[in-house]
Amino acid sequence: MILLTGGAGYIGSHVSVALLDAGLDVVAVDNLSNSSKASLERAQTICGRSLVFRHADICNEEAIYEVLRAYEVTAVVHLAGFKAVGDSNAQPMTYYENNVLGTMRLLSAMKRASVKTLVFSSSATVYGIPAYLPLDEKHPLGPTNPYGRTKFFIEEMLKDLCKSDPDWRVGILRYFNPVGAHESGLIGEDPIGIPNNLLPLVAQVAVGRREKVFIFGNDYDTPDGTGIRDFIHVVDLASGHLCVLNHLKQPGVLTVNLGTGNGHSVLEVIQTFEAVSGRSVPYEFGERRTGDVAACYADPTFAERTLGWKSVRSLARMCADHWRWQSKNPDGYRGAQYQTNKLKFRVG
Repeated sequence: MILLTGGAGYIGSHVSVALLDAGLDVVAVDNLSNSSKASLERAQTICGRSLVFRHADICNEEAIYEVLRAYEVTAVVHLAGFKAVGDSNAQPMTYYENNVLGTMRLLSAMKRASVKTLVFSSSATVYGIPAYLPLDEKHPLGPTNPYGRTKFFIEEMLKDLCKSDPDWRVGILRYFNPVGAHESGLIGEDPIGIPNNLLPLVAQVAVGRREKVFIFGNDYDTPDGTGIRDFIHVVDLASGHLCVLNHLKQPGVLTVNLGTGNGHSVLEVIQTFEAVSGRSVPYEFGERRTGDVAACYADPTFAERTLGWKSVRSLARMCADHWRWQSKNPDGYRGAQYQTNKLKFRVG
């Protein structure tokens, strides 16, 4: 049994599909503070298999320990955490408490339950301002915001843990920019409030929920003046978790980038989305955001060489799948849900 923390979230629901499709049993844990249990109901529909859902918080060590023991968990995929850069600047202690302290309590529960295999959701924000491009795993680390620092501190904590106890097997996955949705249109990104990321904002403008996209800066040293980022399809990202989980046969820490190696500008993304959706996406330029860089994209060759993993879905496919999700679910999971032959969750 695999424990999936943050299982009802955007990435979590897609990772649950990857795990279920691989024939693995899953117990998903989520406190539902920024997610919907409907995502896991739909994930089960996609796979035709059931999973276990437990409403719990990673900061509650006893609750996590009980799940680990009750379901005879053998490995943990840890996705739970707050993730908005802007919010982390405004509420740094909330981020440190939830992300860092929550992970400490998860690790303590795992140790008590003798579960020592972990795949951790980190972030390319740990690199900070690029000294060179593309970013490989040897690039110096220097996060520039509290969110990135929580990921950095957790990475360091996991490395120290593995040094102190050689039985631990840990995979650290540095995500770039997850976008898109499952091709069924059943699950996708459903942010609460104003989206912090580009694609869900573009999609909400296209579907009529918002008036326009506000672009932070058009004077960068890039071909069209807007920032360039490495966007990766969330289904490709999810498959990377499965590859790492299967690879963790030996003790120690494995750190890999999950990105495409290709950079796309903000305007390129908007134009591609307009082309695949047939909708206009108005935008307005504003001042740069503090801390933003002109370009950031991955060198994913280590993941391909080590894991046999690579992203395969194009930007057009990312936009098309994201639009399918948004157009079928204009109000996300909180809107009118169409009927599915959904399976009930298994209960303990």
